[in-house]
Amino acid sequence: MSDTIAAIATPLIPSAIGILRLSGPDSIAVVDRVFTPSHGAPMSQRPDRTLVYGALRDPEGQVIDYCLATVSRAPHSYTGEDTAELQCHGSPSALLLGLDALFSAGARQALAGEFTRRAFLGGKLDLTRTEAIADLIHAESPAAVRQAAGQLGGALAGAIEEIYQSLTDLLAHFHAVLDYPDEDIEPFQAAEISAVLNQAAAKLDRMAGSYRRGRALMEGIPCAIVGRPNSGKSTLFNALLGYDRAIVTPIAGTTRDTVEERLNLGSILLKLIDTAGLHAADDQVEQLGIERSRAAVDQAELVLVVLDGSRPLTPEDQDALSLGLSAPRCVIILNKDDLPAPDQAQLPELPRNTPVVRLSALTGDGVDQLELAMENLFPEDPGVRTGALLTNARQAQAAGRARQAVARAAQALDAGMSPDAVLTDVEQALTALGELTGRVVREDVTARIFERFCVGK
Repeated sequence: MSDTIAAIATPLIPSAIGILRLSGPDSIAVVDRVFTPSHGAPMSQRPDRTLVYGALRDPEGQVIDYCLATVSRAPHSYTGEDTAELQCHGSPSALLLGLDALFSAGARQALAGEFTRRAFLGGKLDLTRTEAIADLIHAESPAAVRQAAGQLGGALAGAIEEIYQSLTDLLAHFHAVLDYPDEDIEPFQAAEISAVLNQAAAKLDRMAGSYRRGRALMEGIPCAIVGRPNSGKSTLFNALLGYDRAIVTPIAGTTRDTVEERLNLGSILLKLIDTAGLHAADDQVEQLGIERSRAAVDQAELVLVVLDGSRPLTPEDQDALSLGLSAPRCVIILNKDDLPAPDQAQLPELPRNTPVVRLSALTGDGVDQLELAMENLFPEDPGVRTGALLTNARQAQAAGRARQAVARAAQALDAGMSPDAVLTDVEQALTALGELTGRVVREDVTARIFERFCVGK
């Protein structure tokens, strides 16, 4: 990291503000070569984090823009290096000219995610905070924003550190007893060791269990809408989205393939999938669509079974109910509540706590009750702090390996095995936790993480 990097840190679209960012040992000197304050000394003589108004110039001295500049000296900056920013008007052409001026003055083009990579390598961020930045950039719901912000604030890192330190203390005490037998060091009793391991296992279990919700927050809960033709699935799909995404006609079998969109329903991000109506079909295209509907249900975390509440149940409705109730979570929707309901009872006996919502997808009445049912199906775990959820497979796998190693250590202890056997498993647990935070660094893993970042971040 001996060179100085520069990049445009805002989207290249016309906007009120566009930012040019630099990091590296010559950042402030580069800014001095292209930026002339309107009054007073150059940026190299200015205090940190002070906005200065002046002219941004090209290599020939012509003014590109009148803008604001600020500098932050190492180690008190985002990357831990000398950094600088030029806050310009958001003209793509002006920003590109400004970036060329920075290159002419001695900077080079930053790679995707290179600013944050430098912050990680400089010890400013651990991997969980690094991933939180990417999650925050890509967050699509208020809950996802709060989770990413909490993780960036250190909630997950703090939870991991508690486990790490308890196991480190255990390991250190073991080594002290083994390596210095002549010293007056009180050995741990088996009950004390077991208590530490059980406490670590419980915390890791809760952490690993948070992955399902964390992934759903960031990626969306896979949610399939199923039902027989003309029950109102596509109308509901469009009503939830707020615009006509799926084709709706009175003709049965209009939807012949799955249609997917992401949307926020309350605080929940859904990957909503409209499916072909379930019925016996002779048409090969319709049959393929129905097969895709069933495949979508197999992969769904939540299924919305849409029934025509104005008509008696049909065998196709019963098929949709059976399919939906086989999913991890299911909501039964009696649609067309704006029409008269049949006299006979509509629904068979359902599993306990299966939500049933009456609504009209056509008018929108009752959709708020569906939102409430969703919230109840995916409650927040009060035992997990905001920001302490695992949100990606890398984190979940590392936490899982740590949990398995702690379990092996506890089993070795219970079996009366030698301290060396217990130590080996505790060390493996620490290694896995180190991978989780970045204490133990693998270049291929970090490279994959920084692939999610844009240039300029």
